[in-house]
Amino acid sequence: MRFVSWNVNGLRAALKKDFMESFKKLDADAFCLQETKMQEGQAILDLPGYEQYFYSAEKKGYSGTAIFTRVKPLSVSCGIDIDEHDHEGRVITMEFEELYLVTVYTPNSKNALARLDYRMVWEDAFRAFLLDLRAKKPVVVCGDLNVAHTEIDLKNPKSNRRNAGFTDEERGKFTELLAAGFVDTFRALYPDKTGAYTWWSYLRHARETNAGWRIDYFLVSEELRDRIAAAEIHADIFGSDHCPVSLNLK
Repeated sequence: MRFVSWNVNGLRAALKKDFMESFKKLDADAFCLQETKMQEGQAILDLPGYEQYFYSAEKKGYSGTAIFTRVKPLSVSCGIDIDEHDHEGRVITMEFEELYLVTVYTPNSKNALARLDYRMVWEDAFRAFLLDLRAKKPVVVCGDLNVAHTEIDLKNPKSNRRNAGFTDEERGKFTELLAAGFVDTFRALYPDKTGAYTWWSYLRHARETNAGWRIDYFLVSEELRDRIAAAEIHADIFGSDHCPVSLNLK
């Protein structure tokens, strides 16, 4: 099964930037989006063979996730069933016969780390949610996790040490998630690869100079480790400040 994840930074905007061409090129069985920034029905996508599921934030033009799947899910749920966390359209879960697929748009800690305390609460709740799923069957989780885990996951680690996405607290929560039984699929295949990024600021020609961050991931629960056939970063695909990432499972 082939999965793709992409923070499109506004689906309606992405549709004007060759999104459909990229969608067809990536040829996923399940295609997960984050930061759709729309309410369901504000964009109509012609995706023959795919079922479409959207989870929009209550605040218009903000956050939001979606999954397009050509494998019919057994069930679909939105949110993590905690009211504090379920107003921003951040999590969709699909149950398939052999596994759960979860797409997530993790809250950003914001400038001056204004939302870091909330982020820590979110991280614990989301990890508990994933572990509850894993107790039933294996889990694939993908999306914009808004953290560069290690120093090789961003171009300028020293100057970003206390910036949102590279604080000790955020990195520590990612480490906790891995320790709880999840595998960073890209690092499982490429443990020492540098210059592999998924997000670039629109400022200072960051993408042209590859001054980026790897903050978009596919994680799998440990029991799926041996089924990882490919984990790729598609930095050649434009249309957002993020690029797509993909996972192939045997």
